[in-house]
Amino acid sequence: MKDFKAYFIIPAEPEMVYKALTTQTTIALWTGEEAQMIPEPGTEFSMWSGAIVGRNISFVPNKQIEQEWLFGGASDQPSIVRIRLHEHKRGTSLEIRQTNIPEEDYENMSEGWHETYIASLRDFYS
Repeated sequence: MKDFKAYFIIPAEPEMVYKALTTQTTIALWTGEEAQMIPEPGTEFSMWSGAIVGRNISFVPNKQIEQEWLFGGASDQPSIVRIRLHEHKRGTSLEIRQTNIPEEDYENMSEGWHETYIASLRDFYS
């Protein structure tokens, strides 16, 4: 199992980024696909029409989101994703830490964070 950590700048205030990550309608807008999200601990979520699924662990409004992401077949152990939002002079500094990524999924996961998840979020605010 591997861990992933990265920082990104999103050109929007932390409150707006938090809303984009926790509001079902807004997630569907910036991903362009079906999403299910209720920002309450213990609820299940789905993004990119089921490509990302899991369970919400905790929320600190406008500051942090913690989730369990599930990998199909490769591992029955959840991967923990923690997204932290910090004010930045150009908008929001978004810190991602993801633990317990199966070795065979790490490269795709890393590319997905950079090229799909964050790229789509940046495009939404550009």
